[in-house]
Amino acid sequence: MASMGLNLDEQKAVERFQKAVVAPSRDKLVILDFWAEWCGPCKALAPLLEKVAAEYADKGVLLAKLNVDEEKFIAAQFQVRSIPTVYAIFQGQPIADLTSARSESQLKQALDQLLAQLPVTGGASAEPQADIAQLAAMGEQVLAEGDGERAAGIFAQIAEMAPDDPAVQSGLVRALLAAGRKDEARAAFDALGDEMKKDPAVAQAGAALELAGGDIDEGELQALRAAAAERPDDRQAQFDFAQAAFAAGQRDEAADTLLKLIEAEPEWQDGAARAKLLQIFEAVGLGDPWVSAQRRRLSLLLFG
Repeated sequence: MASMGLNLDEQKAVERFQKAVVAPSRDKLVILDFWAEWCGPCKALAPLLEKVAAEYADKGVLLAKLNVDEEKFIAAQFQVRSIPTVYAIFQGQPIADLTSARSESQLKQALDQLLAQLPVTGGASAEPQADIAQLAAMGEQVLAEGDGERAAGIFAQIAEMAPDDPAVQSGLVRALLAAGRKDEARAAFDALGDEMKKDPAVAQAGAALELAGGDIDEGELQALRAAAAERPDDRQAQFDFAQAAFAAGQRDEAADTLLKLIEAEPEWQDGAARAKLLQIFEAVGLGDPWVSAQRRRLSLLLFG
């Protein structure tokens, strides 16, 4: 797809496609998945593609996902009329339609046939770290979308390939937490060496694990929520509910409650509410957009 005759948005779309698909496909086999948020079959197929791509990463296979609503121009170039549509891309060209491969055995059989015919460079001999980083980014994207179970599956497979990668281990712990598998998250974190735990990414996962605390069932959370609502001037009730809310995955409620507590009495318990909020920021990740928004709210309270 040349840029001649294209408008600015189309040129940018081509550039993104070149970077995400064409460049890696020069010596890798790229599974290109056309999908959309509203497509149920796409979401059903995604875990299969992610699992097989992770298992075949050392053979030179990568997964690229293209949202047809966001990349309409590229989808049109491929004449995508229904989704999910899945192509195998090599050296910038579609070489096989994998859409009909809806089971793990079918997809692996199709990939094995292609790999036997193509000069694909395996992950072990060409930029393996780049492959790991791409797979980890995929796991982080799935985690950000709120699917902790899928993200945990992705990170578990990557962890077998890169056991010494702090970003991968951090992702695994956080994904297990998001999936509600706190005991497994604790076991995964405890199994890491002391030096690994000092890494900022792993420390972030450790902070998230500490904040998760014990299991919070819906009944307990509702009771704490009711107590906080009935006793708005009871600082401890507000604080206890905020902790439980975050442990239960209700981070918006947790932040709102702590910010109100800070506004009402910033020095309560030597600034415990502010310290807890900063701990939450560390656990979620200082680069996360949600954290950035909450930090602005905190700054307005403290300095506005």
